[in-house]
Amino acid sequence: MGTDNQTWASEFILLTLSSDWDAHVSLFVLFLVMYMVTMLGNCLIVLLIRLDSRLHTPMYFFLTSLSLVDVSYAISIVPQLLAHFLAEHKAIPLQSCAAQLFFSLALGGIEFVLLAVMAYDRYVAVCDPLRYSAIMHGALCARLAITSWVSGSINSLMHTTITFQLPMCTNKFIDHIFCEILAVIRLACVDTSSNEVTIMVSSIVLLMTPLCLVLLSYIRIISTILKIQSREGRRKAFHMCASHLTVVVLCYGLAIFTYIQPHSSLSVLQEKLFSLFYAILTPVLNPMIYSLRNKEVKGAWKKLLWKFSGLTLKLAT
Repeated sequence: MGTDNQTWASEFILLTLSSDWDAHVSLFVLFLVMYMVTMLGNCLIVLLIRLDSRLHTPMYFFLTSLSLVDVSYAISIVPQLLAHFLAEHKAIPLQSCAAQLFFSLALGGIEFVLLAVMAYDRYVAVCDPLRYSAIMHGALCARLAITSWVSGSINSLMHTTITFQLPMCTNKFIDHIFCEILAVIRLACVDTSSNEVTIMVSSIVLLMTPLCLVLLSYIRIISTILKIQSREGRRKAFHMCASHLTVVVLCYGLAIFTYIQPHSSLSVLQEKLFSLFYAILTPVLNPMIYSLRNKEVKGAWKKLLWKFSGLTLKLAT
């Protein structure tokens, strides 16, 4: 890194999905609406869990953490993306790029581990319901949540440090919608195959290991559900896990397509689209999935709206 052409530029230019101005305006409006829905939906979920004592359980404690992760992930990517849709000079400073890479990697890793933790919670609830309160006590829930945040952050810090220590060539154009790690390491003027292997290995550890734990949990859950004699009991047990399983399929599916398969099998446009779906779509859908498919959450919404309507009538009179 001693020569001029091997130092990192002070800023990078991000290449968006299209060069057409009308397309940029349309995408800006679409993603702005989705971003607002993301922020509103996840913040309302956190507020609802906070206000309703019936939701003060381990499952909703972890759901609060998941909503905070989704909000943070959207904040780390979407505002810059929206600004670049309307900006002629789509630049991002080096420090902002490094911060964006760190937070996107960290929050993604946290979400994967957190989903595995939530699968364990569902496993205990279905397979050992009589000991659920004793097993999933507050101290264990706090330790599991902290573990997810620490593991994701350490993995991200390692990759961010390694990436920005690579010698860089003169090209400062990042062919991506944000500072995504695979796009950033392409700027290096050395062979980055070892970095790509490291990314794949850490992705397997931080993505596939939690996924295997999720699969093992659901194998046991399904086995237990099938042994339930009552059809109503089986329906209730399955419904208890349906929201989480839907989120698992959505989040892990997009991440596996992006990071686990060989790099050469994905085009740059596909990488952009998968990253875009993960950054925009999953934070929007998660609160909807838990709201629409969960009777407890829907009941809490009705209770909160009833209280709000009653308060409004009192103020009006």
